[in-house]
Order: sequence, then C-alpha cells, then structure tokens
Amino acid sequence: MDRPEQAPDALTPAPVLPRVAEMAAIFMVGDGLVGLVQPRRHVDLWKERALGAEVTVRPFVDRPGRRRLYALVQIAAGLALAARQRG
Repeated sequence: MDRPEQAPDALTPAPVLPRVAEMAAIFMVGDGLVGLVQPRRHVDLWKERALGAEVTVRPFVDRPGRRRLYALVQIAAGLALAARQRG
C-alpha cells in the first residue's frame, strides 16, 4: 500500500548545496567590500601567521590597486553566484 505524499514542513531538511553556495556568495561579497574599502589593512591582517593564507595574499602586499581590482572581481562573482540561487 502506498503512503500519501506529505507536504514539506519546517522539519524537512532543505537541500544543503544552495545554502552553501549562498554562504560562499555572501563571503565573497563581504570580503570583496572590505578589500575594496580598506585594501592595505585587509591584506596586512592575513599576510603573517594566518594558517596558510599568507600565500594567497602575497600578490597583494603593498599593491592596494591590485587588491581593489581583485575585490571588484570578487564582488561581481559573489553577486553572480547569489543570482543563480533560485528558490
């Protein structure tokens, strides 16, 4: 005997992937905004004793213009990722 389908409720877990993608988009936009507005301070925070992030920020040390350009790309990519999440 088939059981009738139940409507989803608050206790039914939602798909995880869209939420992870949304969190990544929020991180990208936020990190991009901070990098755009305060590029030197933001890079300085991550250039020493940052559990491996030093390698990632090395191209931006003493290059605030480069960090700002990357920030614009980061913000655009984050917004594009968020726009793809349809609910």
